[in-house]
Parts: sequence; structure tokens; C-alpha cells
Amino acid sequence: MSDPDDSAGEAGYDEWIAALEDGEGYYLACPNGHGSLPPRRRCPHCSSGELTEQALPETGTIATFTETQVPIPSFADDAPYVVAIVDFGDVRLTGQLGEIDPAAVEIGQVVAPDIVERETTGEPLVAFRPV
Repeated sequence: MSDPDDSAGEAGYDEWIAALEDGEGYYLACPNGHGSLPPRRRCPHCSSGELTEQALPETGTIATFTETQVPIPSFADDAPYVVAIVDFGDVRLTGQLGEIDPAAVEIGQVVAPDIVERETTGEPLVAFRPV
């Protein structure tokens, strides 16, 4: 994680994914208590330019989810899959649920962030695993 005096929010999406994959996930926080994800130069809530990197909690809770049976072409080989929005306190992440039977997914379920390889394209993808 960067020193707060460094330019937080300068990292791009690929760098953020690499940090999450290495177990060093983070989000950006402004002085007004808003959280957001990089890349950002300003808080999307209040436009503050004073952003610092904060460690992403190791676990979060499922806030909502949906199961996709008929995907867009770039996710064709991944289907069916469940996409969830997971609450990590000051920030929420969206990703696929892995290692979880879709019928067993529940709102409030505790999960941890992970990076998996997308079946269709081989690109990295934010995912969640049960804890």
C-alpha cells in the first residue's frame, strides 16, 4: 500500500487488480469519509482531491446478487454464474461468486475477494469465495 503522501488514485485498474490478487486490496478514501475504487483522481461523491489508500477489509457481506443464465458473448463460457455486490464497509465491490452453489447464495453471506481467470477470455476477474 502506498504512503498517504503519495498520489493515491493514480494506479489504474490493472494495478488495482494485481494488488487485490496479491492480498493487498485497497480502496480510496477522502477526508469526508467516502470510499471509492481506483482509478480516481477525485472522490465521486464530494469531488475532494485528497484521496488516500486504505486497506480493503479481508471479508465483506453480500448485499445483493443475481444469477446469469444467458450472458453477453464475452462471458459465454462462464455461464451460468452469479454476480454479487459485496459490502466492505466504506466501499462495495461487484464480482462473480466462485466455489458457491448458486442455490446456496444468501444476502448477508460473508465472502472474501479474489481474482480468477475468466473462462471465456482468460482475463482476470474480481470474484468472491466463501469464508
